[in-house]
Amino acid sequence: MRDIWVFPFPFLFLFLFLFLLSFLIISLQLASSAVAVLTTSSQHYLSHINECDAQLQFSSSLTVTIDASYDYCDDLSNITSYPKTASWKNGADCCSWAGVTCHPVAAHRVIGLDLGCSQLEGALHSNSTPFLLPNLRLLNLADNHFYSSQGISPRFGIFTRMAHLNLSYSHFSGPIPLEISHLSSLITLNLSDNVGDLTIEDDRSFRWLTHNLTRLRELILDVSLLSNYNLTGTLPQTKNWTSPLVSLDLSETEFGGLIPASVGNLTSMTILDLEGTKFTGSIPLTLGNLVHLTHLDLEHNNFRGTMDFEMFVRLKNLQYLSLRENSYLNVSLQSDGNCSFPVLRYLDLSNCSLTKFPYFLSSSAELKGLDLSTNMISGGIPEWFWRVGRDTLTYLDLSSNNFNGPLPDPPPSIVYFAAYSNNFSGEIPSSICQASSLEILVLSNNRLSGTIPRCVGNLESHSQLDASNNSLTGEIPPSVCQMGNLSHLYVLDLSYNLLEGPLPQSLANCTSLQCLNVSHNAISDTFPRLLNVVYGLGLVALQSNRFHGAIEITLPPQISYLSVSDNEFSRQLPINFLLNSTAFFVDLANNNFEGLLLIPSPSINYYFISNNEFSGDIPYQLCNASQLMIINMSNNCLTGTIRHCLMNFTNFLSVLDLQGNQFVGRIPDIISPRNNLVRTIRLGQNRLGGMLPQSLTRFKNLEVLDLGENELESHFPYWLDTLPHLQVLILRSNMFGGPVDSSKRTSHPFPQLLILDLSNNSFSSRLLAEYIANLIAMKNEERGGLHYMGDSYYEDTISVVMKGAESVLVKIMIVFTTIDFSRNFFEGEIPESIGDLKALKGLNFSHNNLTGRIPSSMGSLTNFEWLDLSSNKLNGEIPKGLADLTSLSTLNLSYKQLVGPIPHGPRMDTFNHPFDGNPDLCGPPLSNPRDTLEQSPPHSTSPEEEEEEEGHWMEWRAAAMGCGCGLIFGILVGYLMLETGRLRWLLRMVERKECGKIQNTK
Repeated sequence: MRDIWVFPFPFLFLFLFLFLLSFLIISLQLASSAVAVLTTSSQHYLSHINECDAQLQFSSSLTVTIDASYDYCDDLSNITSYPKTASWKNGADCCSWAGVTCHPVAAHRVIGLDLGCSQLEGALHSNSTPFLLPNLRLLNLADNHFYSSQGISPRFGIFTRMAHLNLSYSHFSGPIPLEISHLSSLITLNLSDNVGDLTIEDDRSFRWLTHNLTRLRELILDVSLLSNYNLTGTLPQTKNWTSPLVSLDLSETEFGGLIPASVGNLTSMTILDLEGTKFTGSIPLTLGNLVHLTHLDLEHNNFRGTMDFEMFVRLKNLQYLSLRENSYLNVSLQSDGNCSFPVLRYLDLSNCSLTKFPYFLSSSAELKGLDLSTNMISGGIPEWFWRVGRDTLTYLDLSSNNFNGPLPDPPPSIVYFAAYSNNFSGEIPSSICQASSLEILVLSNNRLSGTIPRCVGNLESHSQLDASNNSLTGEIPPSVCQMGNLSHLYVLDLSYNLLEGPLPQSLANCTSLQCLNVSHNAISDTFPRLLNVVYGLGLVALQSNRFHGAIEITLPPQISYLSVSDNEFSRQLPINFLLNSTAFFVDLANNNFEGLLLIPSPSINYYFISNNEFSGDIPYQLCNASQLMIINMSNNCLTGTIRHCLMNFTNFLSVLDLQGNQFVGRIPDIISPRNNLVRTIRLGQNRLGGMLPQSLTRFKNLEVLDLGENELESHFPYWLDTLPHLQVLILRSNMFGGPVDSSKRTSHPFPQLLILDLSNNSFSSRLLAEYIANLIAMKNEERGGLHYMGDSYYEDTISVVMKGAESVLVKIMIVFTTIDFSRNFFEGEIPESIGDLKALKGLNFSHNNLTGRIPSSMGSLTNFEWLDLSSNKLNGEIPKGLADLTSLSTLNLSYKQLVGPIPHGPRMDTFNHPFDGNPDLCGPPLSNPRDTLEQSPPHSTSPEEEEEEEGHWMEWRAAAMGCGCGLIFGILVGYLMLETGRLRWLLRMVERKECGKIQNTK
C-alpha cells in the first residue's frame, strides 16, 4: 500500500503567500515600465506642441533694444548683435528658429538655446518659460540686458543635463543660488562681466565651484564675487591635480591663496586669467609647463618675491601676457636671455619693478600693444624696437619711468602713445605727424622744449593731445582744427608751459572739443568767444595767464567747469553771467572784477570769487544754491550781515570763507544736524561782533576756525575744546577777556589742535597747565612729509605772526604747530609741561605779565624755529638747553629781568638784539658786559604801561582834532581812546578806506 504524503497546512500557506508576492512585484514593474513609456511619449508630445509656445511666450515678454547688446558684442568683440527672436513665428517649427537647437533623433526636443547678442531687454524670473525646457544642454544669454532683484534664479537647478551655461555681460546681480550645484553635467560655465555684483552667500556653492575645477573644461566667472561670510575660493592644493580644463577665468573674484605647483599638470590649458583676484606668494615655475597657453593674465594680485622671466621660455604660443599691478613682485630680466615670443601681441609689465627694457621683444614681430608704465627703466629706447613693431604696434605706454634723451619717433601704425612722467627732452619731433592713425598722445611731465610742430594740427584722427607740464614755447599752432583737421579732438591740455600769444581762432572749429586746458602759461588774449560755438565743451581752464578785459558773454549752459582765476580780467560781469549755467565749478578769483555779487546756479558745488572788488550785500538768491560744497568770497568789499543760510548748508558744505570783507552783526546760529561735513570756517578781518554762538559745536568735523580781527567779545569759548578734529583756532585781535578755562567735558581738550592764536585780546589769569599738558597733537613730532590741510579744490590759508613778522600761509603743512598768546594779560609762571610739546615750531608769549623762570624743559623742543618771551617779568638765568637748539632761527628774550651769563651755542651769535633790556645779563654775544646797562629801556615794559602811553598819544591828537573840528568832539574821542586803550576801531577805518573809495565812485 502506497504511503500518502500529506502537505502540512502552514507550508501551503507560506507557498501561496510567496507566489502572490512575486506576481505583485512583477505587475508593479510592468506598470512602472508602462508609466515610463507613457511619460516619455507625453514629454515628446509636449516638446512638439508646448516647447515652441514656451519660447514664443518668453520672446513676447522681452523687448528688442539695440543698446542692450552694446557692452560686449558691439563694443569689445567682432560679433555684431542682431535680434534672433525676430525670426520666431507662431505656427513654424521652432527647431528652424535662429538660436534654437533640437535633438537630432527626437527632433522636437529643444536641447540648445543660444540668444547671445540678441539685443534682448527684460526680466528673467523664476516663472519665465525657459525653465519649461528641462532637457536643455546649452543655454547662452550673454550680452543682453536682463534684470532681476533676486539675482540668478534658483530654477536654473532644474537643468541637470546642462553642459554649457553662459550668462556673461547680462546685468545679473545678487546671489548665485546653491541650486547651481545641481548642474552635475556642466562642462563650461561663464558668469563674467555682469554689471551688478554677483555674490556667493553659501559656502556649499564655493565648495562646488572649487571641487569641479577638476572636472570642468571651461570656467569663466570674472565677477565681483562678494560674500557675506568672507569666503575665499582656492585652487586645488593636491599634488596630483589633473583636469581637462582648457580655459580658467576667475578674474575679479574672491579666489586667492597660493597657486599650487600642480597647475603645471593642466597641459591642455590655453587660457588662464586670474586678474584682480587675491592670489599671493610666488608665481610657480611650473606655469612654464603650460606650453599651449595663449592668454596668461596675472595682473592686480599680491604676488611677491623675484620672478625670473626665463620661466616662460617654453611658452612660444603666448599671444597675451599681463603681470601688471603686482607692486611687491620684482620681475627679473636678463640682458641675454633665451625667451622669444614670436606670436606675442600684447604685453603688460607695468608696475613690476623693471629696470631693463624687455630684450625678448626683438622676436615679437606681431606685437600690437606694449605697456611698460610705472617701472624704473632708464636710458633710451633701443633702436631695434621701432623696427619690430613698425607696421603692427598700435598701443604703447612708456609713462612713469626714467627714460631720457630725445623723444623717439613713434611708428606710423600707432594709435595710443603715452610717454608722460619721464625725462624726455628736446623738441617734439615733426615725424610724429606721420602717424596718421594717432588718436591719443600724452607727453606731459617731461622736459620738452621748443614749439609745438605746426603739422600737429593736420592730424585728423586726434582725440586727445596732452603736452602739459613741459617747457614748450611759442604759440598754439593756428592749424589746429583748421579746415576740419583735428575735428575729432576732445581733449587739448597744454597747461604748465611757456606758451604765449592769443588762442588760435581755429579752435572754434573743434566741434568735438570737451576739455580745453591752457592754464599756467603766458597767453595774452580776451575771453574766448568760442565757448558759444563749441557746444560740447564742458571744461575750460584758463587760470594763471594774461587774459584781460571784460567778459561780455554769459556762461554757456554746457560748461560744467570754468576757471579764469589769476588773470587780468576787470570791470563788471554780465548780471546774468551764471543765470543759465549748469556749472558745478566756477573760479573767478584773483582778478579785478567789480560790481554786485553774481548769483550762482542752484547746481553749483564750488564757488570761488576771492581777491576781487565785488561789493554790496550777499543776495538772498544765494540760499537757493543748496548743493554748495565750497564758498570762497574772501578779500572783497562785501557788506551787510552774513546770511543765516550760509551757516546751515549742511548736506554738502565743507568750506565757508568770508575773510577780509566788511560784514557786520553777529555770527548766525547753527541749526544744522551734527552729521554735517563742514571742516573750514574763515570769518576773520571783518567787523563781526557779539558773542560766539555755542552751536558751533555742531560742526563735529571742523578743522579750521579763523575768527581773528573782528569785534567779538565775551569770555574764552571753552566749549570748543570738545571738537575732535579742530586743528586751527584763531581768535586774535578781538575783545575777548577773562580767564582761559576748560569745558571739563573731556580729558583731552583740543586733541588735534596744531595752531592756537589768542593774541591781542584781554585774556588774563594764569596759563592753564592742564590745557598745555593735554595738547596731544603738539606732542607728536612723528608727523612728516609734505602733507597739507585741505583738498585738491581748497587749501586752507591763514595769517600768523612768525619770527616777528606777520606771514600768510597759503598752504598749511600738518607739521606746522604754533602757540601765540602775546599781547594779553596772562600772569604767573610758564608751566614746565611746555617742554612736552615736542612738535612745537613757534611760541610767542610776549607782552604779558608772566613771572618766574624760563622753564628748562624748553631746551628739549628740538623743532623750535622761533621763540618770543619779550616784555614780561621773567627772571633767572637763560636755560642752557636753548643754546643747543640748532633749528632756532629767531629768539627774543628782551626787556625782562634775566640774569647771569648767556649760554654758548652755535646760534646765539646770529640773533638780532635778543637780549636788550636785561641789564644783569653778561657774556657773548654782548660786546661789553655793561652794554645792557647803557641801553635805554623802553618807556613801557608791560601791557598796562603801553596802553597808558598809547592813550596819552591819542589824547594829544584828540585835542588837536578839537582845535580843528570842535572842542566837544575832540574831547569825546580822546576820552573814548583813553578809556578803551585800543586803537583797533580807528585802524579798521584806515584799512577799509580803500573799499570805501571804490564804493563812493560808483
